[in-house]
Amino acid sequence: MKCLDKEAFEQAKLKVLLKQNDPHGFGTLKEKTVHAVMKLYYEPDEDCHEVPVEGYIADIYSDGHIIEIQNGNFNKLRPKLTAFLPLYRVTVVLPIPHAKWVIWMDETSGELSKKHKSPVTGNVYHAFPELYRIKQFLGHPNLSFAFPLIDMDEYRLLNGWSKNKKRGSSRYDRMPLELFDEILIEQTQDFLQLVPYALEEAFTVREFAQAAGIHRDLAGSALPLLTHMQLLSRAGKRGREYLYEVAVQYR
Repeated sequence: MKCLDKEAFEQAKLKVLLKQNDPHGFGTLKEKTVHAVMKLYYEPDEDCHEVPVEGYIADIYSDGHIIEIQNGNFNKLRPKLTAFLPLYRVTVVLPIPHAKWVIWMDETSGELSKKHKSPVTGNVYHAFPELYRIKQFLGHPNLSFAFPLIDMDEYRLLNGWSKNKKRGSSRYDRMPLELFDEILIEQTQDFLQLVPYALEEAFTVREFAQAAGIHRDLAGSALPLLTHMQLLSRAGKRGREYLYEVAVQYR
């Protein structure tokens, strides 16, 4: 896997946008834009894209290494991981919106709203609710992860059930703007980089959230999985809250 390369990201983005403007290109109707850009970013050779492997189609396959790019719903990955992991190195890529601007699209007229910035800034901890869906595979020696943090525009259809048609609406596409950062997890213990150094030896979910600068709900998703991977261990309680600490072998 490559390290953060903003120039390569821009080249991949430009190539996808040029194809989308070509009537003979695949466009966003066949493949969502972020997914297409990420495929070219991680593997510029398109002969390595959409390769049949073990009865499935791998997003990228090259020299015994499979890269699967998933925009969410990791439940869909379970059959592929079951088939791939015993035989190949597999990297799962989850693009995470960092700064996001939302643009609303009227389905009938095609009219677009002005873009409004989301109050939520994405970070790597937003991956944990998805990682929970494949927790039985976490810790496998052939499994690694990449979490690119991307500034993007998100286009949503005004087709929801609320009066303003926004609640329950459908996402049409996301347009990547800039690669802000990229977190690579090459082996299980690399997840320890997500445990803030400022924490004391034993800490609660609340203290973890404060140290990481994230919402308590995200911390509540992260700590059980880090414990499941035996990177953290339970260390009793403080009042009603469980205490966690880095497992002995990683101190």
